Amino acid sequence: MGASGSKGRPCRVFFVVAAGAFALDQLTKAAAREWVDPAQPIGLVGNWVRLTRVHNTGSAFGLVSSGWVLVLVGVLVSVAVLGYVVTRRGLATEPGRALPLGLVLGGSLGNLLDRLRTGGVTDFIDLRVWPVFNLADVGITVAVALLAVGLIRPR
Repeated sequence: MGASGSKGRPCRVFFVVAAGAFALDQLTKAAAREWVDPAQPIGLVGNWVRLTRVHNTGSAFGLVSSGWVLVLVGVLVSVAVLGYVVTRRGLATEPGRALPLGLVLGGSLGNLLDRLRTGGVTDFIDLRVWPVFNLADVGITVAVALLAVGLIRPR
């Protein structure tokens, strides 16, 4: 494939990953709201992993209790910075960042939509040793880890 064809591929990867992460996040949250009673956690792997539905009005796995306006501003700033990185710096020079940046965008938009719609985020994955979280949180956390590895890995 020529140079012009390969330049568009990272952008396609970015948008497909973002759309997929967003859709999977929204589908799993809808399923949790439909099938998981907040008062009745569902055991998945013994007592190690459960489905426990909670409505999280804080941020960062519920660890930081902050007003929704502050969280909303933080997400909007993050999405704006991400948009700048993708459109101005381009993914053609750093195609390996398409996947993690797509995960960040999809996860951020998924949690943002929840906050705008319900004033909080539906969390449902309960590992019992960590606050309850959702797939958007997983995507963002994996993305940060991938970006960190990319920064410290020698070129």
